[in-house]
Amino acid sequence: MALFGRREPLHEQLAREGGLVPSDPRPAWQETGIHGLHRPREWDITVAAEAPGIEADAVRFATLPDGTLLVEEGPDSSLEQLAAAVEERLSPPYRAHAVRQVGEMWAVQATRIEVLALPDAPAGDTLDLTRNEGTTTFAADGTQLFGTLPSLERRGEREGRDFAVHAERLDGDLFELKASPL
Repeated sequence: MALFGRREPLHEQLAREGGLVPSDPRPAWQETGIHGLHRPREWDITVAAEAPGIEADAVRFATLPDGTLLVEEGPDSSLEQLAAAVEERLSPPYRAHAVRQVGEMWAVQATRIEVLALPDAPAGDTLDLTRNEGTTTFAADGTQLFGTLPSLERRGEREGRDFAVHAERLDGDLFELKASPL
């Protein structure tokens, strides 16, 4: 028996020595009320809006730079009142999700998006361009293609030498972009 307190149980000692105990991502200090890892922010704004005449309880839509609304989920009825509430605090382009609260009151959450016209894009709904250590890969809908798309490369190079760019088709030759350094 240890001089001070109890000895570590054999199963815990063997697991630790065998590398089976995962490292704890939390800091060594654990003050009361501080624990866990926070979730990243998903929405840029949240607003309330009154919008009569929408025959659904939830809708998703995107607004293009020119103000055109693209309904992604829900009825094709007018979502102009929801968009107007968002645009008081956030200018297009953005993606929004709205949920009916009580009666004709809606909660609307929206986040900015980056939109780029790619008239020379290959067929497909998603494009992925990655450059890592001098090697560039380009894919459309998960299928690797030869060559590249110069406008996507220029956008990726703003992130640094190594980057990843993901593009999803919104409408026609307009794509929503997400770019990040590697």
